[in-house]
Amino acid sequence: MNRPVLKLPRTKSEWGWDILGLVVFIGAIIFLVVSWSSIPEQVPGHYNAAGEVDRWGSKYELFILPIIGVFLWFMMQIFERFPHIHNYPARINESNAAAFYLTSRKLLNVTKNICLVFFGVILIQSIRVALGWADTLGIWFLPVFLIATIAPSIFALIKFRRIQ
Repeated sequence: MNRPVLKLPRTKSEWGWDILGLVVFIGAIIFLVVSWSSIPEQVPGHYNAAGEVDRWGSKYELFILPIIGVFLWFMMQIFERFPHIHNYPARINESNAAAFYLTSRKLLNVTKNICLVFFGVILIQSIRVALGWADTLGIWFLPVFLIATIAPSIFALIKFRRIQ
């Protein structure tokens, strides 16, 4: 693994995704804090594939997603800073390393922020269901989540194949 260590500046898209992810995620946490006294003791603890609540739990379970989200954000931030340690095809060399690094880093950035957005949406919707403002997570949630998490990987793989 004798790869060059390159200092590549962050792109506008990476900044944009970071802003989007953090705004939604922090907004959801603020909504949790502001709503805390109104939230009943039982909240949705799990949803089935149709977005319907299939387990109820303690309102303290609402802290699970923010804790996981912060851990995920922290770890993926670290991995974004070291794209030379990511997994690449054997054909990586000094002439194409920058393209591979940037594509890999962007994939990681988009994935991180999509997860933060979905964690925020799940948290907000769980609070809304607990307060009686909504009934389900929504039938749309699972297909949108799957497309949003798989599509960036497919696009990155296509970009990797085009790198000479």
